[in-house]
Amino acid sequence: MVNLTPLQNALLADFASELPKAVRLQRLVVSLREEFACSAVVLLRLDGESLRPQAAVGLAHEALGRSFLLARHPRLGQILAQREPLQFAADCELPDPYDGLLQESPDEPVPVHDCMGMSLYLDGKLWGAITLDAMVPGTFVAASTERLQRWALLIETALRIGRLEGEVRSLRLARRETVESGNEVNGAILGESPVLHQLLDELAVVADSDLPVLLQGETGVGKELFARWLQAHSGRSSKPLVYVNCAALPETLAESELFGHVKGAFSGAAQDRPGRFEAANGGTLFLDEIGELPLSIQAKLLRALQDGEIQRLGADQPRHVDVRVIAATNRRLWEEVREGRFRADLYHRLSVYPVHIPPLRERGRDVLVLAGHFLELNRVRLGMRCLRLSSEAERALLNYSWPGNVRELAHVISRAALKVLSQAESRTELLTIEANWLGLDGAAVVERPSTPAVTPLQSPYPMQDAMDHYQRQLIQTTLAHHGGKWAAAARALVIDPSNLRKLARRLNLI
Repeated sequence: MVNLTPLQNALLADFASELPKAVRLQRLVVSLREEFACSAVVLLRLDGESLRPQAAVGLAHEALGRSFLLARHPRLGQILAQREPLQFAADCELPDPYDGLLQESPDEPVPVHDCMGMSLYLDGKLWGAITLDAMVPGTFVAASTERLQRWALLIETALRIGRLEGEVRSLRLARRETVESGNEVNGAILGESPVLHQLLDELAVVADSDLPVLLQGETGVGKELFARWLQAHSGRSSKPLVYVNCAALPETLAESELFGHVKGAFSGAAQDRPGRFEAANGGTLFLDEIGELPLSIQAKLLRALQDGEIQRLGADQPRHVDVRVIAATNRRLWEEVREGRFRADLYHRLSVYPVHIPPLRERGRDVLVLAGHFLELNRVRLGMRCLRLSSEAERALLNYSWPGNVRELAHVISRAALKVLSQAESRTELLTIEANWLGLDGAAVVERPSTPAVTPLQSPYPMQDAMDHYQRQLIQTTLAHHGGKWAAAARALVIDPSNLRKLARRLNLI
């Protein structure tokens, strides 16, 4: 029988409670750091040829957005190559994968410190690894490897629980949990904010249907990435996803591009040509910037959505296609309908399942996770040893309003990386991006609304009446703060808009 420490027993009890997967894993790494009295603990998942952090303590927050290519990090490769815990000598010459990312490390590299790690397996398959770093040499002794083996059992138990919970929630979510292909790396949706998790849960519900989905959100929020997520988690995942930028379609060629044409249909049509609908047959057609589609084409698009029929330009007979349509726009389409620039019947057909993609300023510390991802991309592209953010730079990123959203963040990090490199003496230095290199000085900061004030109860109520009274005041105050907009109030209260309206009806607010 395995003897567990009080801390481990407490974690076992924790496993019985319903916790988000990210919270459970974070508690594990925090407990590990406490148990071993070390500086940093990182849980990494194998994703193709890279390891991606799933939970970490003692590292800069943006490290969660990075990936560690095994070919560039031999220590991690050696850990994965064996089942037993591996302890590196303090004077080991192999490069440290967390060089410059440890919170306790000064500006210069620290060549002497303790490192230990162990590979993790789930159902007999290599899942990833756990690593421990201590700034004080001698922290890890011979007995540490045996203790780490016991902890590995707890970690694998937590991972197995997370997988089972995913299967209970949804078979499609379970599929997302068990993907082991490196093809998912570039399309990963990074972040741990509640608003992002709520969005992904909502998309998971509709992903496996053939309903049209309308993705709405500001420019640069990543609507195409979420469209690819929907396709990857649908029954059409093995079929093509065809992208069409409606804003780039000239009105004279839009019909031919979407529906194809036959030979001789117009001057220059030397042969039959299928359109994007036929290219997407059996799969998904993603119509980006749908609000830019010419009115003359919208009626034919409506027919394709309603009847599954298209007609090539110049052809006499229609063709049947099996296509799921995902559309995206940064416009308020209902306003376009009111102004006569978009067909009402097409709008209602496309918006069977409208989804709001939150702007970056509403995603909290996700901005640092995404920044870490872009830092790693630029570090590899520019051949740097280390590229990181100063604490002042992190605060600047968190306080900026990001009108250009994720796309703007990517450009800001790329420009800052080039500026830092231009001033560096060597690419082998530990290069740090300071706040002034970001170019955000004097820019607009995020307007963070204060928590709505609710008047304290003046007299005792039965509990249900008291709860109704509180909820009624909270909804009214939040609605007033957001100008009567239900969608904005729902986001502020972190509740599904339809559920908020149901609650408001029960409370006689509408």
